[in-house]
Amino acid sequence: MAAKLALYNCALSLIGEAEISTLEENVEARRVLDRKYDDACRYCLEQGMWNFAIRAIEANDVASVTPTFGYQYAFTKPNDWLRTTGVWSDVRESDPLTDYAFEQGYFYANLTPIYIRYVSSDPQYGMDLGKWPLTFQRYVEAHLASEICERLSNNASKHEALLKLQAMRRREAENKNAMDNPARFPPMGSWARSRMGAFGRSRLGGTGRGL
Repeated sequence: MAAKLALYNCALSLIGEAEISTLEENVEARRVLDRKYDDACRYCLEQGMWNFAIRAIEANDVASVTPTFGYQYAFTKPNDWLRTTGVWSDVRESDPLTDYAFEQGYFYANLTPIYIRYVSSDPQYGMDLGKWPLTFQRYVEAHLASEICERLSNNASKHEALLKLQAMRRREAENKNAMDNPARFPPMGSWARSRMGAFGRSRLGGTGRGL
């Protein structure tokens, strides 16, 4: 829990409040931080498609749930789901699925299984502080500080300054996250696929790889 204590103390330092020595210290600052911590972390995780928090699953349809109209199959939303980053029809994630819906705790689609990537609040994914990049950690610290500032300091101008700091740190975290992403290419269209023959060779000549 050392990472959580460090997070608390960095947030308190941004406000100008005294640090705490343990997560059990009987002071108001620690109690306020405890009340805000889970929601603050979830809020920050929901704001981006953070690489360290993304989880991939194969989802099979729920036989006991019949969609009322539009789609054939229903899939239960994972308990740790925060936001969807992508849905595919194949395990290699080469064919993005765009014909799906998300309503009332279920994904709906016309094929099964489907493959979903999402930002997860699971303790082994998004809520594992040990996996947080430093830029994301700094973003959470600033957001947590902004959430508790007025309660602890009753200082509106300091709260405004923390909101600006939070926005700046979010941009920094998003930029770092984007730089860590692998290069991605748009899926091949039907016309391009029609040119491809067996073994990836183009029907118009060449290998299909620009050679």
